[in-house]
Formats: sequence, structure tokens, C-alpha cells
Amino acid sequence: MSVQFGKCNFDGKPVDPDDLEEVRPVLAPFGPDGEGFICKDNFEILYRAFHTTKESRREQQPYISVSGAVITWDGRLDNREELIGQLASELSRECTDVEIVAALYERWGTTALGKLIGDWALSVWNPKDGSLILAKDVVGTRHLYYSVEKDQVAWCTILDPLVLFAGHAFKLEEEYIAGWLAFFPAAHLTPYVGIHSVPPSSFVRLAREQQRVSQYWDFKPDSRIRYRSDVEYEEHFRAVFAQSVRRRLRSDSPILAELSGGMDSSSIVCMADLLLTRGDAHAPRLDTVSYYDDSEPSWNERPYFTKVEEKRGRSGCHIDLALCDPLSEELERSGFAATPASDGCDSKFQRAFSDCVQSQNYRLVLSGFGGDEVTGGVPTPTPELEDLIARAQIRRLARQLMRWALDKRKPWFHLFLDALRGFFPAALFGVYAHRKPAAWLNRNFVKNNRAALCGYDGRLRLFGSPPSFQENVSTLHALRRQLACTAQPSEPTYEKSYPFLDQSLLDFLYKVPREQLVRPGQRRSLMRRALTGIVPDMLLQRKRKAFTARAPVAAIAADWANLSEICQHMVTSYLGIIDSAALAETMQKARQGMDIQMVMLLRTLNIEFWLLSMLEQDVLQGISGKSQRTSLPAAKTLVVTSPTRIS
Repeated sequence: MSVQFGKCNFDGKPVDPDDLEEVRPVLAPFGPDGEGFICKDNFEILYRAFHTTKESRREQQPYISVSGAVITWDGRLDNREELIGQLASELSRECTDVEIVAALYERWGTTALGKLIGDWALSVWNPKDGSLILAKDVVGTRHLYYSVEKDQVAWCTILDPLVLFAGHAFKLEEEYIAGWLAFFPAAHLTPYVGIHSVPPSSFVRLAREQQRVSQYWDFKPDSRIRYRSDVEYEEHFRAVFAQSVRRRLRSDSPILAELSGGMDSSSIVCMADLLLTRGDAHAPRLDTVSYYDDSEPSWNERPYFTKVEEKRGRSGCHIDLALCDPLSEELERSGFAATPASDGCDSKFQRAFSDCVQSQNYRLVLSGFGGDEVTGGVPTPTPELEDLIARAQIRRLARQLMRWALDKRKPWFHLFLDALRGFFPAALFGVYAHRKPAAWLNRNFVKNNRAALCGYDGRLRLFGSPPSFQENVSTLHALRRQLACTAQPSEPTYEKSYPFLDQSLLDFLYKVPREQLVRPGQRRSLMRRALTGIVPDMLLQRKRKAFTARAPVAAIAADWANLSEICQHMVTSYLGIIDSAALAETMQKARQGMDIQMVMLLRTLNIEFWLLSMLEQDVLQGISGKSQRTSLPAAKTLVVTSPTRIS
């Protein structure tokens, strides 16, 4: 995951070369494989390389195209062969990814962006017309930020330089905080007013007195895949899933895969082993890392990930999460943390994972993130029933209602209402319990940020694209928001890739009938059927994991004195985000083991501790400076994050 920083003056004034000197030490840990830079006239670009493929080691960036456009590319181009074929007279198989991208841009301009499949972030400076193009891949696996002030724009793949070297403090973006406290903020937001993130599947065109965001590609709602038999769907799924994994095995160094007891990570590892054995992929080696916590009675993952290890004939790295309680540990934030998700602490888990990555110089980590959401992991009939309602297929609707009612042991009328409510305003039926804003949030804060606090829920359209497709897009937006909040790792640096969020795989899953993915009594039906014989039956037949963490409750009780003190003088209360008295009451309930909104409580504490750490940085308006520090308690810097599900 290479990094880039750039700055240009649209008014033609020369840039200051000292800017790059200032930024260089910040970018260096993220790009340890050398650098390239351009500082000319009114623009400057600094690129730090992080190589994961043999082609990337031959790249020279920033890259100057035939027309003089300056292109900086951070990514993995998955459809290289196809694109080389389209420009066979200009390209060869030896071309690097950035050379291919440059040739496509020369031929088609921004239309070429829709042809690029993979994980990537791209900047194109056009000196002829003085414009800048910033773009990201369809899912948004990479970061790319920018800020515009008068006639100057600065951009970077990490937030830190844009914040630290802006020369002024920023207002806190309230909507971002609201999103973080609930279901993650919109993908184009950052914690800082004036700094934006390029949205997934979009490009931003910047020029003097011009700023435009355009979407270059989207999934097609009217495109369908229909086969006569289940076997054909299963064969197609195996093919696109194998392709997704193969794309991410393009590496010239060993790969590390997260392996839990769930279907997603297990399927990735088993498919990767199959491809490597057949010689269909060429990574040097695939190893695994697994997490366990024997202190949590409902999290018994060891028998499942060891089953995959038995199939592989070797074990992987095992990390005990019982040693990594984020509340009870004394975690000291070191340096600047640009977001609440940034690696601003040194936990036992992070040290253990870093040791694992460094032990074999892994540069790529595969994750099962997103698999549960896109393959029918939630066994609900609602999207299928919504489609039948929209198409007015009354007989089939009645038949499916009865089948699902028997499976769910629930009156069919309740299932019908659940499907119907999606077409009406949430206020008419009421908000789902898990969508309600936390009870300790300030009323005005809730009123001003209700959309973000409720997960940006919207009504289904009765006409147009099928409701199940609308549900798929909504789920993808949620995954994009979560990816936008992930921090780019450094020390050690590595790329993280997500086979279940492959563009081609998603395109297939969005085109097949919903009843292929989920059937009564058959959660994730298509995936289970298709991977029989590849993934151990013990994993395929496993019921949905139910995990209830006791550790946060125990940690709150153990660290009660410190938390009580912090609740009396909270930054979030001072900023009008929370009601500290209501929060203290909720924490008292948590201490007593009562049922509360635990994830939201952990995120609230996470925001509070992040803001406390920001007091020393003087980068946020309203909570910077000595006057604020005297009215708040000394920060005992703890970090609280919601439990991460490794699927």
C-alpha cells in the first residue's frame, strides 16, 4: 500500500519545496521501498513505494504520460491481461500497472476509470489545463483525502500531513462523530471540516474555482443471471470466488491470511490452498493467523480453525485475545492519531500481531471481512419477500410467507409487516431497537445528526430496481463506511485485502435470485453448496456464530474509579455531544451487568479518549490550548474500540 502526497496552486504561484521535506518523515514508514518526487512550477508530488508484486518493483512514480499528465498510482490492477489486450499495440505483458493505467487514461480520460478492477487510489495532474483528478476503486479499499483552500489543493493517501501541516486548527466534523457513534460515518467524511475523502467508485475533478465529484461506475440493477439448475449457480459462484482469491494471491512475498472459526476466512484459506496446489496462483506461501479467547464461553473458535489447519497439514500463528483487554490495559497513545481508529496505542494484541507480520516479512493480509453480509449471512426472508411485493406476485408471496413462517416459527403476518415496512418512512413503523441513538447522547446532537446516528437508513423504492438490489447496495454502503474508517498500518506496514468484496464477485451476487443465497433453514445456501468438498463440512454446517463478550463489562467494573472521574469532566460533554449524567448512569448499569447498548458505549468512550489525546495536538478548534486543558482532567490515555468480528 504505497503512499502519495501532493500540492498544487491553481493560481500559478510556485510551490514551496520545503513542503515535501516536512511531509517526507511522516510518509516514510508507510513506504519503506524508496521514493520518487516532482517539484515543478505550481505543483509538487511525493511518492513512497511499498512493493507487493514483481511488477510494482519496476515502477517509477510519479509517472509522466505521453501527454505530460503526472500520474501517481497506489494499487493492484486485477484485470491486467484484459486491459493489455484492449491496447495490444501499445502495451505488453511486461508493463507495470501504472503504465497500463496511464495508457488507458491517455486513450479514454476519466472514462477509463470504470475499466480498472482492483484495489486502488489514483491521482492525475494535468498541467495543460491545470486540473487534478483524484479517484478510488469501486469498493473503497484504499484511502485518498484532499483539502481545498482558496486556490490551493493538497491531497494524500493518509490524513496526517493534511492535518498536521495545514497551518491552522480545524472544526470537528459533527456528522463524522455521529456516524462513528453508530454505524460508521459516510465514506466521504473525515473528522475535520474542510478535509474530504474521495468517495468509492467516484472521482473528484479539481481546478481553479471548480470542484466536482462524479461517479464513474455502478452496479446495474436491471442485469440478471438466471440458470435452470442449482448446479449452474454453484459452478458460477466457485469460478468467481476462485478468481477473487487468485487475484489477491498475486504477490512476490509470503501472504498471511486471517483464519477464524467462521466460514468466510476458512473459505478463503481453503480456496487459496486449492489454487496454489493446482499451480493456478503463484504466491510463495500462504500462512494463517488465528485469534482465540478461552475466557469467553460463547467464543469457542479453536476447534474450527484447527480443523482447517488439520486439512492444510500445518498450524498458523495463534493470538490470545484474553491478553488484550483494551479497557483494563494501561495504553499510552504515542504521537498523533488522525482518527479514532488510528493506531495511537501500543496494545498487547497489536504487538503480537506485529510480531507475527514481521516474523516472515508478510506484506499482504487476507481478511474475510464482508463475507457474511454479501453472501446471505443474515438468514432473513425480507429482501426476497420485498421483491415479491414489488412485483405483485401474490401467490408466490403467500407460499414463501408460509415456508418462512414455519422455519422462523413466527406468524406469517409478522414477516409480511417486516417486509412491508421497508417501503414506508421509519417514523411510521418506529425505529428498530438496534438503530436507536444511544440514550446518553445530547438531544440537540441527535436532532442535528439523526441520519448518521440511524445508519443513513432510507426508504425502499417500490418502482425501479428490485428491493433486494436496493438492500444489497445499502449493505455495500455500510461496508464502504466501515472500510473508510480503517487506519493504514505502519511499523510494520502491510496491505489488507478482502476477497469477498471483489467487484466481479459482488456483481455476480447482486444478479442472482435472492432465494439462491438464502433459503428457509439454509443460511448462506449458495456458498455452502458451492464449497462442499473444498471447505471442511464442520465449517460449512456450523450454525451462525453468537458471541457475547463479557470482557467489556468486567473491564468497566475493574477500572470504575478512573472512568467515573473521566465522566465528570468530558470533552464530549463540553462539545454538546453527550449528556455526562446519562452516560454515568448507563455505565453504572453496565458495571452491574445490566443489558445496555454496549457497542455504542465503547464507541463513545473511544471518541472521548481520542479527543483527550487531541488536546495535546492543537489541531481541533474548541478543544485546543491551555485554557481547555485546565478545565479537563489529566488524560489517562485509554483506547476503546468495538469488538472486531473476524469471519
